[in-house]
Amino acid sequence: MYVVHFAGKATVPSNVNDVNIPESRRAQVIMAGMNAHAGAEAGPKAEAATGLGRARYHHGDLANALTSAAVALAREGGPDAVVLREAARRVGVSPAAAYRHFAGHDDLLYAVKLRAQQELADAMEARVNAAEPEADPAFEALRRLTAVGFAYLHFALEEPGLFRTAFCHTAQPASEADDEVQAESGDHGQPDGADADGAAPGVRDLRRYRAFKILSESLDLLVQLGLLRPERRPNAEIPAWAMVHGLATLLLDGPLDLGDKAAQDAILQMALDNVVNGLVN
Repeated sequence: MYVVHFAGKATVPSNVNDVNIPESRRAQVIMAGMNAHAGAEAGPKAEAATGLGRARYHHGDLANALTSAAVALAREGGPDAVVLREAARRVGVSPAAAYRHFAGHDDLLYAVKLRAQQELADAMEARVNAAEPEADPAFEALRRLTAVGFAYLHFALEEPGLFRTAFCHTAQPASEADDEVQAESGDHGQPDGADADGAAPGVRDLRRYRAFKILSESLDLLVQLGLLRPERRPNAEIPAWAMVHGLATLLLDGPLDLGDKAAQDAILQMALDNVVNGLVN
């Protein structure tokens, strides 16, 4: 039942859903109620008939819809499965419409790569925050580093398509590269090949990914607490990352098949222990 009252207007009884409405508006309200009822009855069929799938993109979110469709393709089959025409087909638009938002396959793949990196970073942060912090700051720093490693491997095993896409080689769109050059032109005032913290250029480039920054910040915390000597900090991300990424690759694509999660976690714990021992000793 709907109760309708128009302030300051006289109402008269109506036998339509027991609603009191002004005489002058009765016909309009009746029609509105009939249309709403018809829409509820039609359900998904009415939505399909009105072409709502196409209407969603007239406000400029087609690029986002195409990227989401392409992420689903990557989840299913990795970077090789990301095809602009197939993403357009899934969204329900023409390839010509898709090309107005992405210059070509590489631009779409780069957008999907960024999304995959974001999901990896989300998984890492969720794992770090899943447990209660340790009371001892040193133990807490080691716990965080270990959680980052576990999350990385589990993401690789649970989302192999996205994991491979997150680290696929694809050219960065020129517009984004130009934006980064402008943003970083004032960083530290260092010449090419140098950085204030001694990081190699490749490491600096990787810091645009939140997942890599999470690893970097975990290592910085070790330095702050005196667990990692400052002279050993530059580029320490590389051996730590290589150990876990290499193990993930062996489990996904190589000859290492441990069969169950417990065995995988035991090997990962051994690898992380070696990383930590190598850093703090």
